[in-house]
Amino acid sequence: MSTRMRSRFVLGAALALVALLLPACAGLPTSGDVAVGLELGESPDDVDVLPVASGPVAGAGPEEIVEGFLEAGITTSDNWATAREFLAPPLQRSWRPSAGVSIDAGPEARTFTSDLADDQVEDAEEAEVQVLLELVASVDDSGAYSGAPGDSSVPFALARGEDGEWRITEAPDGVVIDQSRFPNVFEGYSLQWFDARWSRLVPDMRWFPRRQSPATTVTQALVSGTPAEWLDPAVQTAFPADVQLAQDAVLITGQAAEVALTRPAASLDDTTLARMRTQLQATLKAAGVNVTQVRFSVDGRALDAGVVDVVGTTPEPGTLVLKDGRFGRIVGDEIASIPGISAQIQAVPQPISAIDVAADDATAALQLNDGHVYLATEDARNELDARPGLVQPSLDPYGYVWSVPAGAPQALLAVGPDVVGHEVAGAWPNASAISDIRVAADGARVAAVVRVGGQLWVVVAAIVRDGAGVPTELGEVRQLIQLTEPSTGLVWLGPDRLAVLTDSTTPRLIVQPVGGPASAESAPSDAASIAGARTPAGVRILDTTGQLFAHAGSAWREIAEEVSVLATRAGE
Repeated sequence: MSTRMRSRFVLGAALALVALLLPACAGLPTSGDVAVGLELGESPDDVDVLPVASGPVAGAGPEEIVEGFLEAGITTSDNWATAREFLAPPLQRSWRPSAGVSIDAGPEARTFTSDLADDQVEDAEEAEVQVLLELVASVDDSGAYSGAPGDSSVPFALARGEDGEWRITEAPDGVVIDQSRFPNVFEGYSLQWFDARWSRLVPDMRWFPRRQSPATTVTQALVSGTPAEWLDPAVQTAFPADVQLAQDAVLITGQAAEVALTRPAASLDDTTLARMRTQLQATLKAAGVNVTQVRFSVDGRALDAGVVDVVGTTPEPGTLVLKDGRFGRIVGDEIASIPGISAQIQAVPQPISAIDVAADDATAALQLNDGHVYLATEDARNELDARPGLVQPSLDPYGYVWSVPAGAPQALLAVGPDVVGHEVAGAWPNASAISDIRVAADGARVAAVVRVGGQLWVVVAAIVRDGAGVPTELGEVRQLIQLTEPSTGLVWLGPDRLAVLTDSTTPRLIVQPVGGPASAESAPSDAASIAGARTPAGVRILDTTGQLFAHAGSAWREIAEEVSVLATRAGE
């Protein structure tokens, strides 16, 4: 037996990417032309071309065939036709690349082990090859992304064909993609689900092969799919289980998406149809599809579907600060007061450490230097939580202030406008400490930075509410990213991304999609607190000296000084 660490086997113009495993039952969509997709929210103009891998090289040995098979994973066209060329005919037909994606550290970190010595390959008819992968994440058959660090050993069986060439006879379903190239081959799309009250839409990011038009991909995933398991307790879909797409493709006519549905859709009531249309239109818009309406039909007959009102995003609030004893928005060199709450905040007799303002500007959650949490309105300032060691509070869209002690993550309270506290069950059951908490603008998700078994994690969970909207419990905790240093702030950047400010000699700003790979950049020196925004460009960072910074391209520029508190906006 020979064991060797092999360098990447370059196949023509193939780039360093791959294809492999993950068992599953359903499949990722594979129909349609292939082209490089876009960043979330970008224009579909000027799309680049995907890299193309080459097929098998004549005379290649077992390990080279396996390595070439992995390389061919970058070419998703025709249901991974290039990768299938490395397979024996029976496996070509049964192999399911759409079963999922394993994302590994890269070809250089893979170890190939064969049961044949070099001098045995020429006379052998069969071979076995094990590939040791250094996994960093995975995507399941529904397109849901999750971190999955650790090593994985993957077996392959090979045999010589009638032409004497080695081909793979046994291989796991699914593909493997290099983490550096994964975003070049797969694109993240946010499916939209309704919250439990049919009043707001909640995003759920999924990853599918890049293509020129995602309309069919996301429509199939929304109509036939279900929410991510961790998110499911807080959301619902308007599409009944017996309603499916009647055609494999969604046609775009002008700026209208033509969606043919199966016959059960013909008997649906107006409210259900309107919710279906609203949900799908929002999903297509989030995917960057240039449509202004969705038109449903059954057996060629148009269905009259309206739309329903949902709570949308509020206008950008601007930068909210407490400076020179005044609280409000920065407007040029001035601080513009917020009617009602500015006067209440300015009248607080002791220093303020944190301010979170409601989306409608009517209330604000405050944490004073004594650590206690208060609710400020135009008419009053009420103490909500006086427990020791509280983290900074977070307002949700229903007016509840979320508060928790840093050393007791399970002791989570949501205090309503009536100043009545409600215990939230199931809060981070395995955590020993918590440093940050932020409720999303939809009120269906809460993010936090917690300590679990000595490790720091950014996590997210669904919020379960009763019929009156009172938070009652959290769903399954979903780990997003492990931190290597403590955090000094956690905020939302739009509906589906988080930003974490870390505390170290060189502070970092980590942008973490909820269901996708993270990115990081340097933050200003001595960064101390952060305020979220609709986009990463709107982030504001305050340092320990009172200097306030905003993005200026890839750098940071000072926009104000002598700022006492950088306030946040509920849901950001």
